[in-house]
Amino acid sequence: MLPQSDLRFLQEKIQDLKNALFFSQNTSLLRIATTIVSVLTVDDLGQMWFFVPRPRQALNEFDREFPVRLEFFRKGRDFFLHVAGKAFIVTDPEEINGLVHEDIREQACNNLVLIRVQMLKADYFETTSPATQANWWRDLRNQVHTWLFNSRPGYRPYYLADTPMPMLSYRPVA
Repeated sequence: MLPQSDLRFLQEKIQDLKNALFFSQNTSLLRIATTIVSVLTVDDLGQMWFFVPRPRQALNEFDREFPVRLEFFRKGRDFFLHVAGKAFIVTDPEEINGLVHEDIREQACNNLVLIRVQMLKADYFETTSPATQANWWRDLRNQVHTWLFNSRPGYRPYYLADTPMPMLSYRPVA
C-alpha cells in the first residue's frame, strides 16, 4: 500500500489539475466512451470519483468493472499525471447521494453515470522549463543519454496496489 504522505501528494496534484482524459481499456464490445472528466473527490483509500455521460445502451449491459487510464494535464502547470486503475460503475443511490448536492442529483441520475476508480499506478511527471541560453552540445548529450538509458527527468512512479498492473504487449504477426 502507498504511504499516506504519497497519497496526500497525489490527492493534492489531482485536485490541482482537476480534469483528465478518461480512457476505458476493456476489450468488451460495449465500453464507456473516451471523455473528459472532472474529478469530484479522491478519498483516503486511493479512489477517485467522477461522472461520465450516460451511454445510450442499457447500463446493465456494460461490464461492472474494467481497466482504465486517466491522463491529467493543465496548461500552465509544470507537471502532469497519468493514472491507471480499475473502474467500477456505481449505481447505488446512497453512494450517489453522498457525493452530489440535491440540486444536480436528478440530472446526475438521468444523464450521468458515477464511476469509482481504484488507483493502481500513478506516474507523476515534472516538466522542465526551457533553458534561457541554448547549449546544443548539452542538449544533444542529454538526448542521447535519454535514448540509451530510457530516463525521463522529473518522472516518479507510484504503485498503489500490492502487485503492479500487467502491461499489454503486442507482437507483430510474422
